[in-house]
Formats: sequence, structure tokens, C-alpha cells
Amino acid sequence: MLQTKRLTVGVKPFRGNTYKKQGVGAQVGAPPFDVPAVTLHVQVFSSLPRYLLTSRGSPRVACYTVSPMARQRLGQHFLADLHWREEIARAIRVSPHSTVPLPRDDQHCWIEIGSGHGEMTQHLLAAGTPVHAVEIDPAFLPGLRHLAKQFPNLAVVPGDILEADIAAIASGRRLRIYGNLPYYITSPILHHLFTFADFIDEIHIVIQTEVARRLAAQPGTRDYGYLSVVTQFYTSPEFVFEIPRDAFEPPPEVASALVTLRLPGERAKLSLSDASRFLDFVKLCFSQKRKTLVNNLRSLAKPDSVREALASLNLRPDARAEQLPVARLAALQAHLAGS
Repeated sequence: MLQTKRLTVGVKPFRGNTYKKQGVGAQVGAPPFDVPAVTLHVQVFSSLPRYLLTSRGSPRVACYTVSPMARQRLGQHFLADLHWREEIARAIRVSPHSTVPLPRDDQHCWIEIGSGHGEMTQHLLAAGTPVHAVEIDPAFLPGLRHLAKQFPNLAVVPGDILEADIAAIASGRRLRIYGNLPYYITSPILHHLFTFADFIDEIHIVIQTEVARRLAAQPGTRDYGYLSVVTQFYTSPEFVFEIPRDAFEPPPEVASALVTLRLPGERAKLSLSDASRFLDFVKLCFSQKRKTLVNNLRSLAKPDSVREALASLNLRPDARAEQLPVARLAALQAHLAGS
């Protein structure tokens, strides 16, 4: 139960005058009047952290005590706005207000990357399944361990997600992953997660909007590149919604977005014997994005062989990698490997 406190503020009596604009039909400069002392009673919910209000008037948690240097070093931008926390919780189906909430007997577990103050941890815990909070910053571990005493389905995992064996952490359960990722390390984290693709069903991440659009970009668009192909090889990405800068503390310099990656992706439709070899081929195709595939693949095959392979796929000889979907890139690699 929430406890309350009362704050009494006394305001001394004072003499005042009322004034109304001319032309309204009222007397201007009415006689002075007395204002009595006023006592305000303010309820403070002691079991909640202190709140500030955003410009929209939605609650905003003010509990960030980690030094600015630490936040800058780790790329930390905490989701302080309660409205956007609930929006994310609904989108990833851990809120009771979600259109289709996760089933109560769900056999998955959650891994949260960078739990911080627990901004989203309690939302994940509400789903009733095990939650593994992976946190690299020692400053947050005491708070998370205190939360674990209240929720037996929470396990705190100190350490770096890039070094974590998430399959071992899951202990045989299928995985759902959530994380508000530091912008500077988004790509390495995704590549690490993709190495465990066989164990994961969903990845929900808050990342820089520009990167989010690249993950879900279609061939032939400006944002489509190597990261798009890798992501779509392993997952089916969805750009869910954008999140404003002022929802975070401290505010990042750019807007953020929630992206959902559902597994499997195109890989399940392709007959590839070596996924890593294919991705090395894709990286070579995009090595110089503005150049043609004939030029980028010179170290792998003669120009005439590349042109022949492109023709067999009904592609122009001046085709670029940014024009080819995942399946076409896989077909091109197979043709060149067999030539």
C-alpha cells in the first residue's frame, strides 16, 4: 500500500486590488481586499521515486544519480518518460493493455540488455516469465538486486552483453530480448545476438532512428546497405514508432525508435551451407556502395564472370549491391561459387 505524507505551506495575508480592462462594463480600480492565509496539503507517495513533468505533462522519473561522465562513457540515455515506457510495453506485449498480451503460460524468458535503473524491467516482470537483467554498470547492480528480492522471476546478470552466452543464460527456454541500446555499439550487439539466432524468437530494441530505418530499409532505397541485409537475413524487421529526444535522461542528440526483429528471417528460406561465408560475400558487395558489383567483386571473380552471373539473374551489368534483396545476393554468390 502506498504511504502518504502531507506538506503544509503557509501564505501570509496580504492586501490586494482588482483591476479590469475598460470597455468590459465593470468598475476599474475596485477597492482593496484582504486575502487570508492559505494552507496547501500535498500528498507525496513515498514508495515512488520523485517525479518531474515533461512538456507534455506526462510523468518523468528524476532518479538518475550516475555521474554524467559515466553516462557519456557508456552511451547511456535512460528512458525517463513513463508514457513512452507504457507505449513500449504495449508494443512488445508485456502490458495488460496490449492488444494481444503474451499468454500467462508463455515458456519464453526475457533477456534485458542494459537494465539501468529498471526503467523497463518491471514491465517485463509483469509478464510473469523469467527475466535476466544484463547490466555492465556496477552502479546499477544494487538497485537491480533489491528489485530481484521483490520479484523471484528476476535474475541479475552482471557483465557485458557482448561477452554473454545468452543461450546458457536462457537455460533451455526460447528467448525474447529487449534493450535500450547505446547508439555507438548497436551494430556489434546485433551481430552478437545474431550468433544466437537459433534460440531467439523476438528482439525489441530502442536505437537511433537513422539506424532503425537502415535495419528495415528496402532494396533500392538510400538506407539499404550491409546492415540491412544482415538484419533481414536473420530477422524480419519492423519499424514500430519513433520516440522523442525529451523522453530520455539525458536527452540524446538524435531521435530514437523502437524496432522489432522477428526471427527467423530470409535465412530460413535459403539453402546456404555457410552463413558466415555468405555475409562475408555481402560485405564485399557493399565495400564501396556507389560502385557496381563488377567493381566490388574484382577480388573474388573476373569482371566477365560477374557480368555473366548478373545476366543469369536478369540483372543489368552495372547493378549495385543496394539494388539486390537478400535472396538475389544469395543467388549471385551461389552462381559465382559454381562458376
